[in-house]
Amino acid sequence: MLIKLVRHYARPYLPYVLAVVVLQLASTIAALYLPSLNAQIIDEGVSRGDTDYIWNTGAVMLGVAFVQVATAIAGVYFGSKAAMAVGRDLRKGVFHKVAGFSAREVNEFGAPSLITRGTNDVQQVQMLVLMGLNFMVSAPIMCVGGIIMAVREDLQLSWLVWVSVPALFVVVGFLVWKLMPLFRTMQARIDGINGVLREQITGIRVVRAFVREPYEARRFDKSNRELTDVSLAVGSLFVLMFPAIGMILHLATAAVLWFGGLRVDAGQMQVGALTAFLQYLLQILVAVMMGTFMAMMIPRAAVCAERIGEVLKAAPSIHEPERATVPAEAAGAVEFRNVSFAYPGAEAPVLSNVSFTARPGQTTAIVGSTGSGKSTLVSMLPRLFDAGSGEVLLDGVPVTELARQEITRRVAIVPQRPYLFSGTIAHNLRFGDPDAPDEELREALAVAQADFVLEGEHGLQSRVSQGGTNVSGGQRQRLCIARALVAKPKVYLFDDSFSALDVATDARLRAALKTRTKDATVIIVAQRVATIRDADQILVMEHGQIVDRGTHEELLETSPTYQEIVESQIAAEEVA
Repeated sequence: MLIKLVRHYARPYLPYVLAVVVLQLASTIAALYLPSLNAQIIDEGVSRGDTDYIWNTGAVMLGVAFVQVATAIAGVYFGSKAAMAVGRDLRKGVFHKVAGFSAREVNEFGAPSLITRGTNDVQQVQMLVLMGLNFMVSAPIMCVGGIIMAVREDLQLSWLVWVSVPALFVVVGFLVWKLMPLFRTMQARIDGINGVLREQITGIRVVRAFVREPYEARRFDKSNRELTDVSLAVGSLFVLMFPAIGMILHLATAAVLWFGGLRVDAGQMQVGALTAFLQYLLQILVAVMMGTFMAMMIPRAAVCAERIGEVLKAAPSIHEPERATVPAEAAGAVEFRNVSFAYPGAEAPVLSNVSFTARPGQTTAIVGSTGSGKSTLVSMLPRLFDAGSGEVLLDGVPVTELARQEITRRVAIVPQRPYLFSGTIAHNLRFGDPDAPDEELREALAVAQADFVLEGEHGLQSRVSQGGTNVSGGQRQRLCIARALVAKPKVYLFDDSFSALDVATDARLRAALKTRTKDATVIIVAQRVATIRDADQILVMEHGQIVDRGTHEELLETSPTYQEIVESQIAAEEVA
């Protein structure tokens, strides 16, 4: 998976990669030529006292060194551009894939894991590409070239190369074998600590309300300790790497000086050649050490690539139709035909054979106990979920045959948990219509009873925190309702969108909505009977089925379930 990802995302930047190969090749050849020039200066210049030879060869060395530095810098530059571009495109690919997920896929992976895969995991792959272009190109050239040049200097000492290099490879292989499972565990525990942090930050009010800070602190400490333990295990292996490599380097250096010194003393080798051989051996071992460093990164990057690949290969359960149908008219007629749905792994379906029709100019209300399937039902229309069986039709066309953009143009939903994005109020309202003028935004706010915005000092430019945490629950609901109104859809879905409003504000808002939505189809999920008593039809749900339907007056006479709901709310109001 790692090779496949890098090959796919690096293909557009092949010119940069080729430039890196050429520049690193030139830099490595220059670096390999320098010890040979140094040996010539010692053997031909210093030993014979030939000053001109020393100056001339020294000038050549200076020129070669300049070429080596210049090509190395240019190689790093192009390698960095390629690696950063690969990381950018990979992040973009993960983002667009996740953006196409339905709620089902998001729940399967988990939000913390998706965040880690799109950030930390991509960063690991990006760093591997960067280090690979900087080291993995030059290291093999340096290693092979160094061996050739070392043998060229003295064949009798070459056995030191054949002993030192395999020893390094044995050390690297052992460390990689031990690190792979540890890196896989580390990424999973990063997911875990991200999940704990996200949950604690999101639910901080609940934590404080129930004085659960000590418990949550223990939860975080546990996740933190687990991550620390595996990080220490990884670190302990990294600690072994440099001493082991250093020991091999020092032993090889001592061996070259010992056996090379004997050959020099016997007149079988010149001092310059010994110096060059020693430098080549060090270059070989440094190249292997760079390869070792890369090899230490590969296991973690491979694990991260597998996790990214799981996201990229995941097939969204909701697909765009190959040939989208456009309804002949945009009236907003909604029909559910024998719709059933079950969540993955659930023992029983959430919805069973649900059928109803909601017409333009009418209000359809849905009531029922918690867990009866109301929110799941309305989520079918904007295709947050697809029906397991049956059909959901919009203006006579199944929603599975409509482009999502066409559905969004006709349907606006105010979710059960209203959410606002960081920015200004105007920015949030224009999610419904990016081109809406300020006057339309103010009209929508007036209908939604969001006078607090119009009366505020900054008006539409008032700042909103992420999630809308700097406004109350009721204000957040009204802003989300205004956002839906700005879109001017043909179908309005209000999923328990009035629960945080007081009775007086609820009444004013519903009265204002009647005028604004008189030609649209309105579907309301509500717990409060007062909110839906004027609906043209009320659907009573129980255990995923519609058990009764009719107007408020009709249901009071014929529906025991609806009577029970009304009586419980009347009793609660009397107690209050």
